[in-house]
Amino acid sequence: MDWKTILQAQQTDFINRLKSGNLLQCDQPGQHSELTVITGDSLQQLRRFCWDMADRHRNQSRSVRQVFVNNMKGKLGEEVVKTRLSHLLTDVDYEKYQGGDGGVDFTLTADSSIGIQVKARQGQFNQIEWSISQEEINKNAVLVCILIEEEVNEAQSQYHLVLAGFLPTNMTTVTGEKARVKINELLYCGGLRGYLESLTVSPVDETVQNAQFYFNRGVDRSDLGDNQGAIDDYTQAIHIDPNYANAYNNRGLARSNLGDYQSAIDDYTQAIQIDPNYAQAYYNRGLARYFLGDNQGEIDDFKTAKYLNDFHSETA
Repeated sequence: MDWKTILQAQQTDFINRLKSGNLLQCDQPGQHSELTVITGDSLQQLRRFCWDMADRHRNQSRSVRQVFVNNMKGKLGEEVVKTRLSHLLTDVDYEKYQGGDGGVDFTLTADSSIGIQVKARQGQFNQIEWSISQEEINKNAVLVCILIEEEVNEAQSQYHLVLAGFLPTNMTTVTGEKARVKINELLYCGGLRGYLESLTVSPVDETVQNAQFYFNRGVDRSDLGDNQGAIDDYTQAIHIDPNYANAYNNRGLARSNLGDYQSAIDDYTQAIQIDPNYAQAYYNRGLARYFLGDNQGEIDDFKTAKYLNDFHSETA
């Protein structure tokens, strides 16, 4: 089961709780929360910003109030995302673009080339849909969708905003000029932070992290006496990273514990080929050769292990 399937299943559970109003709420910035309440000074600051924007970018086709309401919806949604993702994001400079943000609401602090587009809609969660243009899809990696429970106007004293979910823009389908999604098509918001963080991990780093996971679990299984389980995990780590000398060495130990000394020797030899100065692998191979009656091989390996240990001690 992949991560998308898990988040889709969690989204189904989230929608059921949304129907009953039983949402997760946390007032601590940066902590996971499905519901955010904006009121007081924070709301006043948003109002002032939106009136200023409405006055600066008014046009004949829409009244100042209409421009204010549209700006307010957008800023309410952005405030939710800022509160929940805090240091991960960098604000877009509104002064840089004429009349808006240039199609990008936030960029990642770790990589300014990765954009996040936030869409906020007011209405019944099972009736509304969020839309994103092809241009916005091209400029952003992620669409974040916000549900506004109250009608947006200049007199509202507080707003209850629901982080309805997110969707990587490469999972959207454009029909006409826009892609449109409903709440049941989104991924659960609890996975948003992890997904954004994954976008800044290079393929090499990700490979190392995955191999390290299996290696660590193999160590835990060895400590519990589950040698076959440890072998399986070390094998998986080696499959991900064929140059993982420690995984070969530890798999050799697990195989030695099961009495498979020849396979253990093969693993130790592979670890030594990757790292010719791996003293512990020489020592472990010497033990395995001892159990197979290879006395000369045992002596040679122990001598090499002692030489490497002495050399490292002198140069430390």
